Amino acid sequence: MESLNSADARAFREEVRTFFAEKLTPELRRGARRGTSVFLHPDIADAWQRILHQQGWAAPDWPVEYGGTGWDEIQRYIWAEEYARAHAPGLSPMGLKMVAPVIMHYGSPEQKATLLPRILSADDRWCQGYSEPGSGSDLASLKLRAVREPALAEAGGEDYVLNGSKIWTTHAHFANRMFCLVRTNSEGRPQTGITFLLLEMNTPGITVSPIHTLAGEHEFNQVFFDDVRVPVSGRLGAENDGWTVAKHLLTFERSGRYAPGLGAYLDMVREAAESTGWLAHEGNRERLAREAIAVDALRAIELAVLEGGGPSDAVRPSMLKVLGTETSQRIDLLALEVAAEWDGSLDNAPDAIAIAMPKYLNNRAASIYAGSNEIQRDLIARVVVDQAA
Repeated sequence: MESLNSADARAFREEVRTFFAEKLTPELRRGARRGTSVFLHPDIADAWQRILHQQGWAAPDWPVEYGGTGWDEIQRYIWAEEYARAHAPGLSPMGLKMVAPVIMHYGSPEQKATLLPRILSADDRWCQGYSEPGSGSDLASLKLRAVREPALAEAGGEDYVLNGSKIWTTHAHFANRMFCLVRTNSEGRPQTGITFLLLEMNTPGITVSPIHTLAGEHEFNQVFFDDVRVPVSGRLGAENDGWTVAKHLLTFERSGRYAPGLGAYLDMVREAAESTGWLAHEGNRERLAREAIAVDALRAIELAVLEGGGPSDAVRPSMLKVLGTETSQRIDLLALEVAAEWDGSLDNAPDAIAIAMPKYLNNRAASIYAGSNEIQRDLIARVVVDQAA
């Protein structure tokens, strides 16, 4: 893309590279390279976010009025490429990329003034209360009940009283806040009785129970609500209109820049393969090249979007989610095969080999969460059929 090679773009890229060279410590880089999930340990992610916050670069996608950088699309893509190339720690998307945009769009002035600065500075850690036992991809069937009652406090007002549970709640054991979908009306279409709430995780009646992954990691949880009181002031948007808020948020959850991170990880796998006999097989070299082409193709789509082209807005999040997650899983499989050729201690292994198995197991869910890829393909097909009609 010509705009990526302009004099201004090259100068900006050099500024970003200089920043990473000066501020990204070896400890933080190693923590990122040894991470097996998009969600690093909060201590690593938060430490890096505070460094970015001091620079004013913690939220490139935010509007300037809320603390964003004011960068254009080209600068943000260059940032993503250099971020991945430097192996900087990924930040939790729960606050910065998911709940923050809906607070900006639907929040009251008080909610914006209170919550957004704490997200930006990493003072708050958020988790997402969406999925329930029996309500995953079919999110509209959720049942966590919220009944409106007079508040117990002398100040008066009203509370929502929550009973039920959420599941697959990533990093709920680290979070101090949750954005949550609850059922406030059971009549009519399921989508019309959902409300979007913001709540504090230390509220009486909340219990967090760990769920360990196949990789042996504690990333997920089931969260139980037993007569949990949430002030009505914690609602985002109108009562029974939470589905509208959730759809707005899912646009951010299902979109993103996949190619920079996938390219950086593929480079790690290639480096690791050079330390084993895996590349001696011609078929393996071809498979590695095929994934490099897939990453380049994904990058071309992402760059076309920046130029105002590419897939339509109606299908773009679904298309990028399918292509990004499935390419990622194929690269994970290559890494696992490379690791099988390593005959030394994992302590001394290249990073891609050391994390190959837990990363492979963890990332099997990538084509399921945030809306399964089967559902994404169905959404794409519906749009294509409608456009052809």
